[in-house]
Amino acid sequence: MSAQNENPEKITNRTLRLMKERGEKIASMTAYDAAFAAVLDSAGIDFILVGDSLGMVVQGHTTTIPVTIDDIIYHTKMVARGVNRAMLMADMPFMSYASPQDCLKNAARLMKEGGAEIVKLEWGELEIEMVRRLTECGVPVCAHLGLTPQAIHKYGGYRVQGREKKAAEKMKQDALALEEAGADILLLECVPMGLAAEITAQSTVPVIGIGAGPDADGQILVLYDVLDIAPGKRTRFSKNYLEQAGSIHDALKAYVDEVKSGTFPREEHAFR
Repeated sequence: MSAQNENPEKITNRTLRLMKERGEKIASMTAYDAAFAAVLDSAGIDFILVGDSLGMVVQGHTTTIPVTIDDIIYHTKMVARGVNRAMLMADMPFMSYASPQDCLKNAARLMKEGGAEIVKLEWGELEIEMVRRLTECGVPVCAHLGLTPQAIHKYGGYRVQGREKKAAEKMKQDALALEEAGADILLLECVPMGLAAEITAQSTVPVIGIGAGPDADGQILVLYDVLDIAPGKRTRFSKNYLEQAGSIHDALKAYVDEVKSGTFPREEHAFR
């Protein structure tokens, strides 16, 4: 296979695995348009997620539920135009992977139409087979565990997941099963930091945390939280980086630097 078209600076799944092996922290963030994507790319972000969080921070909804696959494709196209180095991840929104047929069709659309390089889906009992099938078809997958916002009405609110011993053991087993099925990245949201540390230690793939403490292989935050322009109260696990920065670029660079150095997140950004 010729390597003449490979860009050594371009972040790929292999890059992220090597970073985990070296103990180098991975910095990631959401974006929804070309302009912010370009700023994140230049600030050194390793991968950008076009998240269904756009439903809340861009569209003004109270949950991510109303976001459609067409919405995600539209925003992924825009972000792709602003990215050179970072890997581009796109969310599979609510009910876009309710069946194997829908899952494959919509993942293909995200990659072919949107330009995504990896897709993310939220964990449920049926998703093991979804991850396995996507992997067989050559689609890189990030599996999202812990608090999964698409199931918010099932939870009855945004609550920390995995505090009880039985739930923690189940999450560790699920993480192993998803990795065995072919997941390239695991994302843990709002789980106790001790549990996140255990899952990170047992996993050979990168584990990214959001409200999961400092021991994950990397961190992700919502762009609008970092710039303190998201509607409502800022989440406990986030931080306003614009407050002490002279520009948006400086704020995002400060986030990357703190993740890489291990100074973010701190205990006040984590759950026990």
